[in-house]
Amino acid sequence: MHLRELSEEIESISRRYADHLGIERDDTWFLLKLQEEVGELTQAFLMLTGRARTKGRTGDELDADFRAELADVVCHVLLMARHHGVDLEAEIARKWLAWKR
Repeated sequence: MHLRELSEEIESISRRYADHLGIERDDTWFLLKLQEEVGELTQAFLMLTGRARTKGRTGDELDADFRAELADVVCHVLLMARHHGVDLEAEIARKWLAWKR
């Protein structure tokens, strides 16, 4: 699946979620929501690596939480890029894949 196709699916889900809760997804929301998800990823990483209390979660649960938070961060990056009209595939090719040569 390409990032654009994935982005379209995630956008549909995010829009339905926001409509259901009455949330306005403006420039500020996209940035703050991404920041919130990065914070949750940080917490999951700290718990997984023994740098924060585990709140009684098992190792498997901590690992699953970490993986889920990584997915949330990626999805919110895709949402923010879409909102701002950024073609991430093109930008990744320009910024990262250029180093393949």
